[in-house]
Amino acid sequence: MWEPSESYPDPAITVLDPRFQDIRIGNAAVERLTTGIRYGEGPVWFGDARCLLWSDIPNNRIMRWDDETGAVSVYRKPSGYANGNTRDRQGRLISCEHGERRVVRTEYDGTLTVLADRFEGKRLNAPNDVIVRRDGSIWFSDPLFGILNNYEGYQAQPELPTNVYRLDPVSGRLQAVIRDIRNPNGLCFSPDESLLYVVDNGSAPNRILVYGVRDDGALVDGRVFVQAHGDSIPDGIRCDTAGNVWAGWGPGPALSGVMVYAPDGTAIGRIALPDRCANLCFGGPRRNRLFMVTGQCLFALYVNAQGAAHC
Repeated sequence: MWEPSESYPDPAITVLDPRFQDIRIGNAAVERLTTGIRYGEGPVWFGDARCLLWSDIPNNRIMRWDDETGAVSVYRKPSGYANGNTRDRQGRLISCEHGERRVVRTEYDGTLTVLADRFEGKRLNAPNDVIVRRDGSIWFSDPLFGILNNYEGYQAQPELPTNVYRLDPVSGRLQAVIRDIRNPNGLCFSPDESLLYVVDNGSAPNRILVYGVRDDGALVDGRVFVQAHGDSIPDGIRCDTAGNVWAGWGPGPALSGVMVYAPDGTAIGRIALPDRCANLCFGGPRRNRLFMVTGQCLFALYVNAQGAAHC
């Protein structure tokens, strides 16, 4: 059972390296904004609407939390068992759907446009996480998780390897930019978008990889950024403007929450939560509020850091 901190600084926030000392705000504590979801994922901030959207995958819906009132409502149901969400350069919602095995865009009038559902004539597996680069290209991971059972989608046999894809905004061409990861998961760019971070949940142990990104979108010089210990699982990831990587982590009481890594891969901070953090994002008017989605809850924490423009 989670209980809010009764003292400052919040003991749930641990400084592992002096670089995190100035990022932690001494009189800011972890807040639980809502509970009652079945398995949350894919938070995305809509500053123009002062709200946060996130997925409740098994309940086949996208939820909405209102910043002004704190009200929680259903944004869309059914959601196609949506998982990851982001916004494109025009502010439209981009979502990964397990159920329909596709990536879709929500237009301004609420209609859906299918952006990708097949590659080389075969159905995608279960698109998981999605990000958009400044050039408008859409990048998404396509692991197996959403077709392994009937809980987060529909059980099915895969037709494709588990790739990471780039969708060209001009030609509409879908390109597999990473083909050698079994079950890629979370994605994020560095602040200048010269680096792509990718969670690899198919290795033993799990790890976060990093690649150089050329102007044409080609990836180079892939390497291990962080290697997880034991059975721990990194999941959703985001960068702040200083290049630190914030990663949802779990499971287990000693691991569940958020790990923060400096650009050199050093663990500098930890935010303990009662359950595995599936995903996170920065939001609020100053992009200095970290929203964290766990299995059944939505949490938030003000930090002395700002999310990169695309986070």
